[in-house]
Amino acid sequence: MKHESGEDVYKVNSLLLAPGVDPLAGAVKWDAARSLWNGGMLLSSLILAPFFFTWGAFAVFLVLLEVTMCCGHSVGFHRRLIHRTFQCHKAVERVLVYLGVLVGMHGPFWVIRSHDIRDWSQRQRHCHPFLCHGGGILRDGWWNLHCTLHLDHPPGFDPGEGIADDPFYVFLQRTWMWQQLPLALLLYALAGWPWVVWGVLVRVTVGVHMHWFVGYLCHTHGTQDWLVDDGAVQARNVAWAAIPSMGESWHNNHHAFPASARHGIYPGQLDPGFHFVKLLERMGLASHVQSAEMLPVRSGITPITPRAEQTLLRQAGRVS
Repeated sequence: MKHESGEDVYKVNSLLLAPGVDPLAGAVKWDAARSLWNGGMLLSSLILAPFFFTWGAFAVFLVLLEVTMCCGHSVGFHRRLIHRTFQCHKAVERVLVYLGVLVGMHGPFWVIRSHDIRDWSQRQRHCHPFLCHGGGILRDGWWNLHCTLHLDHPPGFDPGEGIADDPFYVFLQRTWMWQQLPLALLLYALAGWPWVVWGVLVRVTVGVHMHWFVGYLCHTHGTQDWLVDDGAVQARNVAWAAIPSMGESWHNNHHAFPASARHGIYPGQLDPGFHFVKLLERMGLASHVQSAEMLPVRSGITPITPRAEQTLLRQAGRVS
């Protein structure tokens, strides 16, 4: 469906879908670099965190976790780079993306490609179990935190002008692990090893593992208002995870309206990420913030609750 700008707001932006691409055939292989990174962070946290606990270090952990997950991953990576749900100055975008890299998951290009491959695959009739969290919780955790799926016939990848050719993003992709070092040095200078252990090791461990776990839950448990027609896997809304995920756990809503900056589209659905986007807008740092009610009517989704039907009726009424 075309927006007023002439763009399809529901497309998967970074993928080149040539004939023959296949989301089903492929092999899961151990990713040595990510496995050692994630496993090393986890093991170091388990060993060191009890010995370096202070309330100040714990406070730093909470603040940095919230800032990097909300401003960085949820808003910078997901709502801005991937789905382009709002506009902002390039300098603002770069700050948000840098905070996303500090989550410690990977660089921006990897995050975009991994997300879009999964998003595209889940819209198909069939896809690999890796892409639909179909291997059970233990295997899914191992796969997503320590392995990579190599599709036999994957789509091409091009994150687009302004992203792929941004030298800062190229630098962040190449050095994403090393970006923890400046923060660690700053924390050490301020308060020594407790702030380093809790502000870097524990924060990265919790952020990365929490992101996977919420993603797993949002495709296996929870409530639904929408079904994506012919989708290999349907997303769920997980209310209790809204705060730790910064609103990302309203994932059923997100699957229905991926171009919406607001994921918690119904009353009572807390969405900290969207509130931060609106704060940027009020400060004059963001514009053209999209939400479900202002988007074009989307074909290919079926409402299964009265409130979902009302959302589509309001969209249709606005368009007509």
